[in-house]
Amino acid sequence: MEKFHMRMGDGSATELSESELRRDLEDGTKDAAERAKIPPLSQNELAYLFDVYSSPARFVGVDRGNEVIFSYDNGAGKSKEDITEIPLHRVQEAQVYEKFLGADMADFGHIDYSFKPVKSIVTFEQQALEYALLVTTVPMFYGSQPNLGSYTQPDGPCPNPMELLPQGKIAEARAAQEEMMEHAVKDMVYVGSAMYESGADGINFDTTGAAGDADFLATLRAVEILRKKYPQIAMMVGMAGEFILGMHGELTYDGVRVAGLYPHKQLELVEKAGATIFGPAININTDRSGAWNVARAVTFVKPCVENSNIPVHANMGMGLSGIPMADCPPVDAVSRASKAMVEITRLDGL
Repeated sequence: MEKFHMRMGDGSATELSESELRRDLEDGTKDAAERAKIPPLSQNELAYLFDVYSSPARFVGVDRGNEVIFSYDNGAGKSKEDITEIPLHRVQEAQVYEKFLGADMADFGHIDYSFKPVKSIVTFEQQALEYALLVTTVPMFYGSQPNLGSYTQPDGPCPNPMELLPQGKIAEARAAQEEMMEHAVKDMVYVGSAMYESGADGINFDTTGAAGDADFLATLRAVEILRKKYPQIAMMVGMAGEFILGMHGELTYDGVRVAGLYPHKQLELVEKAGATIFGPAININTDRSGAWNVARAVTFVKPCVENSNIPVHANMGMGLSGIPMADCPPVDAVSRASKAMVEITRLDGL
């Protein structure tokens, strides 16, 4: 019986038979459809995925004419974080992404990559950004994370909800998260305004929702304020995961409860707030095959694209949207996940 080379969610190599591959594709799309209450992939789309994953080619690519935009987050620190550890200055790294890696949009940010610590050094960030803009051509977004956790004691001003919740102090934990949101919104608006006025082509809110529903709501509020302040500003909201955790549980935006939202519902609120690019992030299961993970990710992202009035750029970094959880994800897995995501969902970028 013929076996097809496959990667697991952690990047390790394995083999699947024809029946196992078909089963994984069907199980993956079914899992996403049941969780988010969305349609599963059609039989034609599953057949397409089977062709992609049964191909003996080491590297696959989209058909001519189906190319999409390449945007990035944390572009100022990737060379230092992966196993290459190349000691590049972040301005040089932006040039590398543009001139050698073919980035269509670049991301510039501080190594801390969170709005709270950047606020105190924003004048230095403005100078660095201005220099980066002088030596690059592609649109340059200033990127940072809401990172609500940075506002907790002892480093921040607010009590830590994760310490209060195990003690049964639910009301106190919710009050702490609401206070954290107020601080975060002010910092995001302050830093976003400063960097936009210094020439940034847009602001990238990266890893949104990492601390749950309060984290997501704080970002929506900051986006809304910046949109009113700068009608022409471009803003990208990239998510931390496929599901908004209800760490607070009672927060709403425009009458919609934030906790429990899957990507197609996250998109609706991101649009209402005034963002111009949405980046859905689909979690990966390291114990399942790449085919299972990609079928699942594509199922989540497809309704986002179908119902979106703004560009959708799927987050396809390490451990997201079918990309294995590995420092340097194998190219066979990355290329297959990218091809499937582009040609089935017809999104605007990766």
